[in-house]
Amino acid sequence: MDATAATIRIGMLVPSSNTVAEPLTAAMLAGVPGVSLHLARFRVTRLDRGAEALAQFQAAPLLDAASLLADAQVHATCLNATASCYTGLRHDHAFLAALGGPGDTSMLALVELLGRLGAKRIGLVTPFLPDVQDATLHVLREEAGLDVVAERHLGDPGNFSFARFGEDVVEQLIREVAAAPGVQAIAVISTNLRGARPAARLEAELGLPILDSVATALWGALRRAGADPGLVRGWGRLFGVPA
Repeated sequence: MDATAATIRIGMLVPSSNTVAEPLTAAMLAGVPGVSLHLARFRVTRLDRGAEALAQFQAAPLLDAASLLADAQVHATCLNATASCYTGLRHDHAFLAALGGPGDTSMLALVELLGRLGAKRIGLVTPFLPDVQDATLHVLREEAGLDVVAERHLGDPGNFSFARFGEDVVEQLIREVAAAPGVQAIAVISTNLRGARPAARLEAELGLPILDSVATALWGALRRAGADPGLVRGWGRLFGVPA
């Protein structure tokens, strides 16, 4: 009997300096039978709009990392990183076109989920520097068709240092953008920010869907692998959105 046949293998591409996405994704999958998590890393040590930082997200190193995951015969590969929120969503589309197999990205899944939820007026929470935040606002408005009615950012150069902010900090920022008139949903963008737990626990209190980018990556990976995202429980209403 082939013991691998009963397991859906999820592949995640994670920045090398990210210390949040892997343990959070593993925690989300802890109660899900028949799904295993497999990671490959690509080098990311800073996050700004300089040429050196932007070069970290070129297609070649991403595809090299994805090729290593392919050796594990993963059923889907997800880019668990959000740089396209400020460099342009076209980069994620190009990556998926070159991938040669089922895949998704944290950002494309997030945008799709907002569309399925009928949420165009959003609050935005990130750890980014001001110029990166400005570029993110432009991409979300011009490429994703979203109206960002409130935003908060932490002004941190990242990427490793994003993880130093505790859940209490993220929770406060979520509360601040949720107070803006007309907000229909909140997006917490950065897969090295501790946003998944506060997002999930604040949804009922605030009466809003709160989409954390680590969670959207898993939603996207599961649906591309042919698994039901609804198997993930207790991590937010996004997992109840049909694949």
